[in-house]
Amino acid sequence: MRRTELRPYVLDDTLILECNIAIIELKDAQETDVKINFEAQAPPSELVHNLSSLLEATEGSDVSFKVKEEIFPAHKIILAMRSPVFRVKFYGPMRDESSRSITVEDMQPAVFRGLLHFIYTDSLPPLDYLDDDEYEEMVRHLLMAADRYAMERMKYMCEIKLCGVLHTGTVATTLALADQHHCSKLKDACIGFINSSNRMVGVMASKGYESLKRTCPSVIADILEKAAKTRRI
Repeated sequence: MRRTELRPYVLDDTLILECNIAIIELKDAQETDVKINFEAQAPPSELVHNLSSLLEATEGSDVSFKVKEEIFPAHKIILAMRSPVFRVKFYGPMRDESSRSITVEDMQPAVFRGLLHFIYTDSLPPLDYLDDDEYEEMVRHLLMAADRYAMERMKYMCEIKLCGVLHTGTVATTLALADQHHCSKLKDACIGFINSSNRMVGVMASKGYESLKRTCPSVIADILEKAAKTRRI
């Protein structure tokens, strides 16, 4: 370039250059954050189904229970996980590692089957096939089984079921059960039921009332005390 051509850009023998610089940062393709709108729903859990299938099959079982004439295969680790009683029995300091067969006394096979169903599925067994009296009786026995094996959630669920089927003919029997197995919610529900709508006369005529007086005399006092408080209110 000739000097004459630079003259417009030279001031006091100083050449002034003005330029714009653009810096573009290139990232490695693997480091580039790419946001993708992706909506997906995970399939439902199969855990309960898998455990239920495990109960129905004998595969992998390491203990069996004899209840009356029926045999129930099961898995020690699952039983121990769900019941403190089974945990002590199978893994406590007094455990009998050689025992693979256990006889269960004072329980019907249908009740023990219901207990295992809850252990493996966390739900009470289907009882729709029973009539009203059979249903109530079965739930009572399931509550006793739950208390026997220290399964508090199952016991509470049985309490709720029984609270929903109270009637004059059997409420005394249910009240005795609630008192014996420390079911405070069920006990209060029974006493409230008896003291409402003048049901006491009908309850006293029921079969379970004599047993209630004999086995749980303090409960009668509770009924009378709460009835007196209700009348004062």
